[in-house]
Amino acid sequence: MALEWAVLAYTVGAEAIILLLVTMPGLERLRKGVIGVARSCLQPLMAIIPFCLFLLLDIYWKYEHMPKCAGPECSVAEHTKHQKSMMKSQRNAILVIAALLLYWLLYCVTHMLVQIDRMNQQLKQLKQRHAD
Repeated sequence: MALEWAVLAYTVGAEAIILLLVTMPGLERLRKGVIGVARSCLQPLMAIIPFCLFLLLDIYWKYEHMPKCAGPECSVAEHTKHQKSMMKSQRNAILVIAALLLYWLLYCVTHMLVQIDRMNQQLKQLKQRHAD
């Protein structure tokens, strides 16, 4: 299972970097290329959605079937192990939510920038028609 979480962590990092590049001001010359790269990355990154849903189900199943550690029969080592397991589950849930949120933001921002580019082209064409 560690490989799945590593893949998810790298995907979250890639989504964050692409989102940062798309929204970074001052890259006007590179904007079309960065948007093109982001649009071409959206379709393969869409596989992250069912992957995240599977991992959420895994977290839920592990949480529901986790042995409870309460009362005097629980040793310090068992209590520590239980707490570590809970922390890992919470960290993994945050990672899954971050992956889904970053994908959604990347999709929305890229779509918005493409729409703005189309509108700018239409405006330029209307100005040229009006000037003629």
